[in-house]
Order: sequence, then C-alpha cells, then structure tokens
Amino acid sequence: MSEFTDFLENELLDHVFANAAYSAPANVHLALYTTTCSDSARGTEVSGGGYGRQSTAFGTASAGTISNSAIESFTASANYGTVVATGLEDASTSGNQLCFDNDFTDTTVNSGDTLQFAIGDIDVSLT
Repeated sequence: MSEFTDFLENELLDHVFANAAYSAPANVHLALYTTTCSDSARGTEVSGGGYGRQSTAFGTASAGTISNSAIESFTASANYGTVVATGLEDASTSGNQLCFDNDFTDTTVNSGDTLQFAIGDIDVSLT
C-alpha cells in the first residue's frame, strides 16, 4: 500500500509521541475500489456480486515493509466493474481505512472472474 490514511497517521503519531492508546485491529481486511482513495476519504468500494472484504494475515515486518502471508481471492458472481485501487480496513464493513494503493493496475472484474493476490503481493511499507 502506497499511502497511509490521515486516520492511521494520526493514531500512530499520537501513540508513539503523545503516549495515547491505540489498539491494533483484531483483523485487517483487504478492500477493492472502483474509484481512487485519498488520505481523508475512501473511493467507491465494490458492492454486490458476492463481494466482501477479505480478512488478510501478514507476516513479520522486515526492512520497513510487511506483506500478506496467505493468498487472498475475490470471486465475482456479478460484474464488479474496473478495480482501480485497493485498501486495508480495520473492519469487515464500515470501520476505518488504514492505507490504500491507487497505483493498482486497473483490472476489470466480470461475473465468474477471480481476482487473486499471491503471498507477498500486498505490501505495506514505511520506507
């Protein structure tokens, strides 16, 4: 993911430098978007067609980067449209967006298609 959201930036800064509590989410969920995201707002998230955010596990950080440790797949039962961005969320619905990637290669997902992310494809970096 190329960008942290304002929400996560502020939570981390307050936690590290102002001794404010921040509890990591129990699960982090991968989301798909048909419009780009920004630091302060999500894009238009895919809906319908069997879509749901995918709970995503991560390995251990190294050299300022952490990556997914399992394959993540979305199988469409109806057209999703063109996915242009991805995001990591702190809840399976609603919640807060943690980070996003608008540099995702635009991918049209039609009914019956599977959009898959291999192990190591979802990187979050502080470098």
